[in-house]
Amino acid sequence: MMHYLDLIGTVIFAVTGALAAGRKHLDIFGVVVVAVATALGGGTIRDVTLGSLPVFWVSDPTYIIVVVVAALATVVVARFMRLPDGLLNVADAFGLAVFTVIGTERALAADAGPLVAVLMGMATGVAGGMIRDVLTGEVPLILRREIYATASLCGAAVFVALTAFCPGWCVHAFISVVVTLGLRLAAIKWDLSLPRFFPKGTSDADR
Repeated sequence: MMHYLDLIGTVIFAVTGALAAGRKHLDIFGVVVVAVATALGGGTIRDVTLGSLPVFWVSDPTYIIVVVVAALATVVVARFMRLPDGLLNVADAFGLAVFTVIGTERALAADAGPLVAVLMGMATGVAGGMIRDVLTGEVPLILRREIYATASLCGAAVFVALTAFCPGWCVHAFISVVVTLGLRLAAIKWDLSLPRFFPKGTSDADR
């Protein structure tokens, strides 16, 4: 079940990478490169950090095939029909939620402590999107004022807390996905953000 959930997240992030590349009018090769980096980047960083080598897509090349197929399918679909303007943000929110759960579960399975597991869940969720934004010349979502990494952090913390107090990871995964996704979609819809820091003496023009 967790493997299939991982593949679903991989497809979603591959689609977001392809859409972001399409906005910059990259060629087919560029689209695939951005999709691969987006879908596999977070998990690669997680596995290297945890020492889980070889990384997941080296052990199972199915992930690479899934990413390439998803990217090319996105190109075909987007070529013949106009996709909703907010699709990239919504798809990214789903990918963030799924990968947060995957990363947290993988860290716990590798006997990482609760704090490390939460951080690895967040890293798995946000790193791919950061790489995508850098490659396409955008300010990474994690650096913008809107709630993004915070949503992932909360979802990972919920997963770890539920795992510590009751069995049944399927329920944990569902609740954690709902928490992460709900926070992220709420931030998109209502333009929610954390309070910003302004040192004393900051002028109104700089706020």
